[in-house]
Amino acid sequence: MKPILALDFGGTKLAAALVNPGEREWWRYERCLSPMNADASTDLEIMRSLIHSLLQGTTPSAIGVSFGGPVDATTGTVKLSHHVPGWENIPLQDLLTAEFGVPTTVDNDANVAALGEYRFGAGQGYDSLFYITISTGVGGGWVLNGKPWRGASGMAGEIGHMVVDPSGPLCLCGKQGCVERLASGPYMAQNARDILANRAKLHHGTILKNLVADDLNSLTGKLVSEAAAQGDDIAQAVLQKSAWALGVGIGNVANLINPQRFILGGSVTKASASWWSVVQKTARETALPEVSLEIVPAALGDDAPLWGAVALSGQ
Repeated sequence: MKPILALDFGGTKLAAALVNPGEREWWRYERCLSPMNADASTDLEIMRSLIHSLLQGTTPSAIGVSFGGPVDATTGTVKLSHHVPGWENIPLQDLLTAEFGVPTTVDNDANVAALGEYRFGAGQGYDSLFYITISTGVGGGWVLNGKPWRGASGMAGEIGHMVVDPSGPLCLCGKQGCVERLASGPYMAQNARDILANRAKLHHGTILKNLVADDLNSLTGKLVSEAAAQGDDIAQAVLQKSAWALGVGIGNVANLINPQRFILGGSVTKASASWWSVVQKTARETALPEVSLEIVPAALGDDAPLWGAVALSGQ
């Protein structure tokens, strides 16, 4: 029996895995970071290298693909990536089908991860859930009545661009105070960087500054989380604002559609217990008292998009 090939094109990382139908352990697995100045061509070449390393002459039965950006799921065409240039209108499904000669299915990473958690993870036993990934960006994917729900034009679930602070900082999308602009890893790093730059002569953020040896350009969301855990005042404020923004978004979504479960995945969810506490508290305060609200961590971790790609392939 031929294996299934699962691919994940993320904003900062690329991953590929093989699994035999019906199994729950990867047969082979490869993951690497995308270069800082990567474009679509760079990422495609790296992914090809990962694929050939995995296949070693084997032919997969099907390919499922998770892509970090808007996708036309009916054609498998990538509309764009908000984080990697050059992906505009790339027919990724057709490219992979032509190259490897097997059926290929492509969808947005949050939609795919939602399907993965529904089939194999924290969504098992539920027929309505909203999966949210908080990492390089913030995106969401729906499963309603046991089926993926993408909206009229495939754009359902974009909680990252829900405005929660109209006077907040400018987001890449052009609006101010989006959930993504406050809650995603790179933007948390930028927010901390901006505060530190404006308080250069004050005794604030000393742990953060020490972690990056005063090189603010090397600051990352992960380092903000680490500094917050060590008691850094600026890092804690940035992390709390991140959790608050996400909590407001979740509470509003709960009021609007009332899914059985919210499942949170992505690197930022590893921040700290206090981050989770603020998300839960803010969501509960934002939602109506009558609205049931359950927020849980993704069971599949960083592999949710890959397992979703397996489910996407029809297995």
